[in-house]
Amino acid sequence: MTTPVEEERTQVDPAGAELAAQDQPWQTVVWNDPVNLMSYVTYVLQKLFGYSRDKATKLMLDVHHKGKAIVSSGSKDKVERDVAKLHAAGLWATMQQTS
Repeated sequence: MTTPVEEERTQVDPAGAELAAQDQPWQTVVWNDPVNLMSYVTYVLQKLFGYSRDKATKLMLDVHHKGKAIVSSGSKDKVERDVAKLHAAGLWATMQQTS
């Protein structure tokens, strides 16, 4: 006769899960808009993030054709600063947490 095996159950600590979520990197998303020229978006990405012309152009084309592009990632504070810089330059940008 076999004896029943007790399942090991782990409890998720809600506070621990929240802390783990805060450690996840954040992303800066630039959105397509009807106002800014493609050349200007490329210029802004080069100046703000130090991207090469080729990299900035690729990201700009993603914005243009796909509607958005991830242009930076990092801590919440860093991404908030990046979004603020993009807003100051007149671009539409938001931040999102990666999962």
